[in-house]
Amino acid sequence: MPTTTAVRELPHPSREEIRLEAVLHALADPVRLRIITVLNTHGEGEGNGATCSQVELPVSTSTATHHFRVLREAGVINQCYRGTSKINCLRRADLEARFPGLLDAVLRAAAN
Repeated sequence: MPTTTAVRELPHPSREEIRLEAVLHALADPVRLRIITVLNTHGEGEGNGATCSQVELPVSTSTATHHFRVLREAGVINQCYRGTSKINCLRRADLEARFPGLLDAVLRAAAN
């Protein structure tokens, strides 16, 4: 009898559902800003990204989980399961389509 592996999907807003106020709220926190700065170095799309544990943060694991969830629910990052790990990557194309130049401006400001 063949076995099937259940794929756990996490809820993400569609491109059209991404709201500016949610994105700005998500990016206003220094820990979340650190997360997107790190994810920016990993690229976008399938096969790219970083696990939650690869992003070094000065907070507990449960607090880090909260920060990743806020970013995902705002539409800033995509999270997908690979085995038991969550892979995180920026939704650069979606953010650029909705708010041209915003992500690059935030990342530039964070670097200064």
